[in-house]
Amino acid sequence: MITALTVLVALGILGWGYVRARPFGKLGILAWLQSAVLMAPWLLFFGLFAGGIYLNLAGVLLLFVLSTGAYIAIGRQLRSAGQEAFSKKVSAMTPEESIDASAPSSTLETASQGASQTLDQPEIVPIPTEDLKIIQGIFGTDTFFATETIPYQNGAIFRGNLRGEIQPTYDHLAATLQERLGDRYRLFLVENQDEKPVVVILPSANDPQPATLLQKGLAGVLLVATIATCLETSGFLLGFDFYGAPERYREVLPIASGILTVLGAHELGHWFLARRHQVRLSFPFFIPTWQIGSFGAMTRFESLLPNRSVLFDVAFAGPAAGGLVSIGLLIAGLLLSNEGSLFKVPTQFLRGRFWWVHWREW
Repeated sequence: MITALTVLVALGILGWGYVRARPFGKLGILAWLQSAVLMAPWLLFFGLFAGGIYLNLAGVLLLFVLSTGAYIAIGRQLRSAGQEAFSKKVSAMTPEESIDASAPSSTLETASQGASQTLDQPEIVPIPTEDLKIIQGIFGTDTFFATETIPYQNGAIFRGNLRGEIQPTYDHLAATLQERLGDRYRLFLVENQDEKPVVVILPSANDPQPATLLQKGLAGVLLVATIATCLETSGFLLGFDFYGAPERYREVLPIASGILTVLGAHELGHWFLARRHQVRLSFPFFIPTWQIGSFGAMTRFESLLPNRSVLFDVAFAGPAAGGLVSIGLLIAGLLLSNEGSLFKVPTQFLRGRFWWVHWREW
């Protein structure tokens, strides 16, 4: 009954998200689809479970592989659609709304209001006059020579000529902007529809928002639930129900600790590289399961990423750290499996349940 209610609540959340996404058109629907494919494996698993159908480990892993592939495919379409929408907005600017970089800032404010009405957007507040003058002052002939200023949302797009390498130019412009205006604005150096670099300035108010107290509480609940499922999984692997015999907790601690150690190393890998690149991460939202203890965790970026290299480093650090710890635990287990032997694989390692245990640790 509880499982069925959980599935119904999840479906209700998906329906509510779809209603909220529809006004944003194609971009909103694609973003909603990404959330839907992430929830799909769980909905199918628990939906079948409520109907008396139990999926084995291979079936669950297949669902997650398919879900991941769909998520990546939709993400590519979302990025393409976002770039297309961005290009259309820029192309829709009339000559009166496109302003020379040296024009008075008051003219930019007027043009911004006109652009908002032209694009059927709600009224937005443009960059203040004083701030815009300071922003225009960060450009130069040796970095990025701005020739045109276009209002965009509550920021601005600067067209011009790139006079140096992309990364050094970006670093210099971003550092200069922060030095003069603090943490109030964000600078992006991207390509427009003509594959020419443009600078986009947006207020820092558009940054990803930190997790709320409720979200942090949910992360804590999921952590406790994951510890509970890891203990139960350890009992299953040893042939008994842990919560039916809690006095045997000493027996389940080694396996449960191994699973939790791998999970912790994975998240610490993400956190260490994120801190090195000065990127903020949310608390990990662990995904508990009775079968193998946990399916891992989902972690959200709470700050903007400077480039794709940082995204790769942070994303790769987790699996790398977890994989190294898993290999270390596997080798330690093999060394301790036979007394008086440096390294021998016991025959039980290749039989049913024991093989599955070590494969999970790997």
